[in-house]
Amino acid sequence: MLSNFILVSGAKLVKHPLHIAWVLAALLMPSLSQAQAQASVREQEMAECRPGEISTWGDGKDRAAVAAKLVFVYDHRGAAPQFNERAVLTALERAAEAWSACGVPGLVVRGEMTPALMAANPGNVQVLWSDAETRGSFALANLTQRRLALSPAGFELLKRRNPRHPAGETLQMTISHEMGHLYGLVAHSRRCVDVTSYYDDGKGQHCLARDPSQLKTVTEYRAQLPTACDIQRCRAANGADKGKGSAGR
Repeated sequence: MLSNFILVSGAKLVKHPLHIAWVLAALLMPSLSQAQAQASVREQEMAECRPGEISTWGDGKDRAAVAAKLVFVYDHRGAAPQFNERAVLTALERAAEAWSACGVPGLVVRGEMTPALMAANPGNVQVLWSDAETRGSFALANLTQRRLALSPAGFELLKRRNPRHPAGETLQMTISHEMGHLYGLVAHSRRCVDVTSYYDDGKGQHCLARDPSQLKTVTEYRAQLPTACDIQRCRAANGADKGKGSAGR
């Protein structure tokens, strides 16, 4: 999640202000003594979605997932060298399992995507490593072409700038965030803790937290997997709660 997240939807290209300098500064920030004591507040925000808490930046409109069932086809070629294939597959599997709570099943498989394979199933999503596909960003979800691209250069830069940071955590967060777009969450959350969030809009507006003082007590406040509010939004976007008094699509 270094540099801007870019979401491609049809002919529309939208950039989001997660700048590389800001993220690197956050990851280089020393841990503070209150972090462990305050963690329970953050954990509560992840686990529960209180009435009225869902808020987005208004930078898109949620929609149904790209298909009723998603199959993420992972190609390890060109991956950042600090990650073996199993590590990336595990991160994809964790994210897909978590997002499946939307009511849209997700499966992860190894393989090389071909035009024939892409055409055979509208739920097939190509997952690849490509700096060209990420267009100078850390990661990119392309809804039209059904791709989730990761930047090897981005992870290499993170490794050089902060070799002690657990890069696997950033990988998990990045995959979960981009996968959320494919599950239909086009708008970014304004809840700081949500995996679909970003922290500020570059214009002086900031994300929301139950206890804003906690934001500076942990290196990365954003969750690695979808939170209760992420899932609630996703279920609404995919009509999973119809008939239960919740919003549909």
